[in-house]
Amino acid sequence: MKRSRGQKSVTLLVITLLLLFTVDVKCQLTADFYATTCPNLFHIVRKQVQIAVMNEMRMAASLLRLHFHDCFVNGCDGSVLLDGSDSEKLAFPNQNSLRGFEVVDTIKTAVESSCSGVVSCADILAIAARDSIVLSGGSSYKVLVGRRDGMVANQTGANTNLPSPFDPLDIVISRFADQGLNLTDVVALQGAHTIGLARCAVFSSRLFNFSGSGAADSTIDSSLVSQLQSLCPVNGDGNQTTALDQNSTDVFDNHYFKNLINNKGILLSDQDLYSSDMANTTTKSIVESYSTNPQLFLTDFIKSMIKMGNVNPITGSSGQIRTNCRVINS
Repeated sequence: MKRSRGQKSVTLLVITLLLLFTVDVKCQLTADFYATTCPNLFHIVRKQVQIAVMNEMRMAASLLRLHFHDCFVNGCDGSVLLDGSDSEKLAFPNQNSLRGFEVVDTIKTAVESSCSGVVSCADILAIAARDSIVLSGGSSYKVLVGRRDGMVANQTGANTNLPSPFDPLDIVISRFADQGLNLTDVVALQGAHTIGLARCAVFSSRLFNFSGSGAADSTIDSSLVSQLQSLCPVNGDGNQTTALDQNSTDVFDNHYFKNLINNKGILLSDQDLYSSDMANTTTKSIVESYSTNPQLFLTDFIKSMIKMGNVNPITGSSGQIRTNCRVINS
C-alpha cells in the first residue's frame, strides 16, 4: 500500500522530532553519566574529600563555595579553577578568599589514575560540593553530572556576577536572578553559611561607628559586636576569622537562620535576609520558616543546589575534559 505525500511528510516530521528529542536528552545532566566510563568516580571523590575534611574541617565550606563561584561565572564549567592573567581567582570577590584548589588537584589526580580523560573538573566540583555537605552532617542527594570544562576564564564576569558580602539585599537578589535563581534559592543557598569562616575584612565595617567604639550597623547584636570588636580591632589583621554560624560552626543545619532572627548574622548580606526593609516583602518569611523547620531548609537547599548546578553547563562535544584543572589541554 502506497503512502500519500502527506503521510510521508508527517512520518518525516515525527522522525525529525524524535531525533531532536534524542539529541536533547543526551545533552542533559544525569546521575549515571559515568556509570560505564568511570564507575568508581563517586567513591574516589568521596574518599579524597573525606581526607581533606579530616585534615581541616573548614575545607568542606571551601569546596562547596568553589562550586558556587564556578556556576555564577560562565555557568558550571570549571572556569574558576583556571590559572592565568584573566583567572577568576584574581577577581575581587575571590582574592584571598577562595580556597581548596590543591584539594581539587588531588581529587583530579586520583580520578585520572582510574579513568583517564573522562571526568570533567566541573563535575568534580559538583560532586565534591555534595560530599562536603554530607560530611558536615547535611543531607545527601544524587549529583547530576555530564558537564564538560570551559576553555576560558572570565575575571570580568567574576567581578560582575558574584554577590558580595557587602551587597545590600536588592543587589544579591539581582545577582541570583541573573542566573535564573529565585528568592527561595537566594535564602536556601545563603544557608550554606551554616558552615565555614569569614575574615574580619569582610564584616569589620559593621562593627565601628565614626568614633571607633559603638557598632556602625544597628542590625547586629550588641554582645556579638563586643566579641567581634576584640577579634577585629580598628587597623587589626583583616585575615583573622570567625565562624559564619556562631555556636554551630561545622554542622550543616538550620542554626544559621536562628542566628539571623537574633541579629547574629556575621555578614551584611546574611543579616539583610531578615533585617533589611526589603526583606519584609521578599526573604524574611523564608528565613523564619527555615529557622523553625530544619527539614524544609535541607530539602530546599538540595533543590537549589541541583538547580544551580544546571546553570549553563557545557555538554555534548563542546568544551573539553581538562587533564589538569588549572590549564586547558594543549
